[in-house]
Amino acid sequence: MSLADFTSGFSFDKAALPPVQVWRLSVDQYEEMVRAGILTEDDPVELLDGWLVPKMPKKPLHVLATELVRDALAKVVPDGWHVNTQEPLRLLTSEPEPDAMVVRGSRRDYLDRLPGPADVASVVEVADTSLEQDRKFKKAIYAGAAVAVYWIVNLIERRVEVFSSPNATGAEPGYDQHHIVASGDEVAVVIAGRDIGRIAVRDLLP
Repeated sequence: MSLADFTSGFSFDKAALPPVQVWRLSVDQYEEMVRAGILTEDDPVELLDGWLVPKMPKKPLHVLATELVRDALAKVVPDGWHVNTQEPLRLLTSEPEPDAMVVRGSRRDYLDRLPGPADVASVVEVADTSLEQDRKFKKAIYAGAAVAVYWIVNLIERRVEVFSSPNATGAEPGYDQHHIVASGDEVAVVIAGRDIGRIAVRDLLP
């Protein structure tokens, strides 16, 4: 049975869950579904806070922006780090696939495991139709996992929203620092608290 067969007729709405018992998945259960072939690359979902959530279809502008982010970051990150795009990040209750992330070490270091939050300097989401989810649900997930820096490349308002200093002590995890970088400015690339370079925002936007 494929995921499409299993979920036929169902939709995800966190604000209006069905009035019956529902089951959430652990990260281990989710990864076992992948290993068993129940979930495949043809199933556009990711695990967020224990829920299988549909990934937004990607428009050409989103695809291009993701490639621009990858190329721009790859030019700046120092030796000992690399850039992943749309690959899994293993967290405590989630396994999102951010549009880009700066990961410690080489790709071969992850032959038998996925990167975790301690391996990641920053994550990036490219947002158009997903903007509300990226600003709320995903921001809380990344902050709760203590991901140090979170960028939203906002295609709608043509800017980069930068979140830093994660704080999970409140009712909902968030970031203590938030600032907007306009299309005519440069955004700092920060690794382990150190500014290692800058990228023109216009170079990240289609």
